[in-house]
Amino acid sequence: MRDLVAVLRTSMEREYGDIWVEGEISNFRAQSSSGHLYFTLKDGDSQIRAVMFKSQARLLRFRPEDGMQVVLRGRATIYEAKGELQLSAEYLEPKGAGALQIAFEQLKAKLESEGLFDSARKKPIPALPRCIGIVTSPQAAALRDILNILRRRHHSANLLIYPAQVQGEAAAGEVSAGIKYFNRAKNVDVIIVARGGGSAEDLAAFNDEGLARTVAESEIPIISAVGHETDVTIIDFVADLRAPTPSAAAELVILSRQEIEEQAESLQLRLARAVRYRLLMAKQTLTEAAQQGAFARMMGGINQRQQKLDDLIFRVEKSERRLIEQHRRRWERASAAARHYDVRRMLAGIRKDLATQTFAVAAAVRAILLRQRGRIDQAKHQLKALSPVAILERGYALVFDSSGKLVKSSAQVARGDEVSARLAHGRFTARVEKKSD
Repeated sequence: MRDLVAVLRTSMEREYGDIWVEGEISNFRAQSSSGHLYFTLKDGDSQIRAVMFKSQARLLRFRPEDGMQVVLRGRATIYEAKGELQLSAEYLEPKGAGALQIAFEQLKAKLESEGLFDSARKKPIPALPRCIGIVTSPQAAALRDILNILRRRHHSANLLIYPAQVQGEAAAGEVSAGIKYFNRAKNVDVIIVARGGGSAEDLAAFNDEGLARTVAESEIPIISAVGHETDVTIIDFVADLRAPTPSAAAELVILSRQEIEEQAESLQLRLARAVRYRLLMAKQTLTEAAQQGAFARMMGGINQRQQKLDDLIFRVEKSERRLIEQHRRRWERASAAARHYDVRRMLAGIRKDLATQTFAVAAAVRAILLRQRGRIDQAKHQLKALSPVAILERGYALVFDSSGKLVKSSAQVARGDEVSARLAHGRFTARVEKKSD
């Protein structure tokens, strides 16, 4: 039942996500603990429950009462706990808003019928724009709010400001000119049209049809940041993104440095997990290969030759230490004898003798190392020639029966037996259909 109600609610909110409803308020109740408003809208023989949550209710300029005729803007939804149809109100005003509201509704219907509000035509907002264009009044508080937010979230963001009136008869034309300028110059990645809150008359410039069409024709994504949360203008519907306030537009237009660092850290963690997984799979593959008899014998041969190499290195080091000790003792004897003979003559002879012997020792050690290196290289070549992998590279394969034993004769298998073949690159399984002795 809950799943069905959830599906109906999703469908309802998608179909009626932005509607206007007119009716009379009854059963009004303000919940003091939560701040939410609950009431019923009725018109003739029809009625529907409605709720306005605290975040929208605190922005009301009047107090609703039973019997008051109002116009509600919101969305249709279903209260899942009871399965009841209700309206979630975002905006509420007494009936009789005047000519401005009628003109607003007429223009809204006209542009909507032309498809200017369709989500399919809206352009995505770049996550990290290189430069942000702002069309607003240089003296507006909205501009200061935007600059403060951008400076806090990403101080290196580049801005271009096009000064324009945002109130009065010339406002619509100047804002349109700013949008067209940025589109011609192509020097910004996103445009913010910003203005603070005000009355319906103050915001009338942003309900202008010419401005709305300029916004729709812009090749650069536009964010509408006009008024407060409850203020709605025509360009809000036409713009690629509507921000409830100018400050919110600044937060939406660019990711903060912290968010970028968190995304980078997340990508680093994902990369580390992927590398660990690849290493684990490679280790598992190597372990499976090491369990094969042929590879085990090969590793045994490698280990034996490595042990032999270690033994040779140990013997060379031991011989070198013995020769050094002999020279040390000779030097001590020569030093004792120097006390009874001419020191200079003895030292020169000893130095010459020591140099000759040192050269001989170094030559002997180099000869031993060269011989051992030759033996090691020969052992490597022999090992490579005996390696099953080298044989497989020439087009041969190792065939194992179902128990994993290496098949050396056709007598070890019978028709219908399953065998596996190890190639130079990969392996496969086959079934014996025919054999010949």
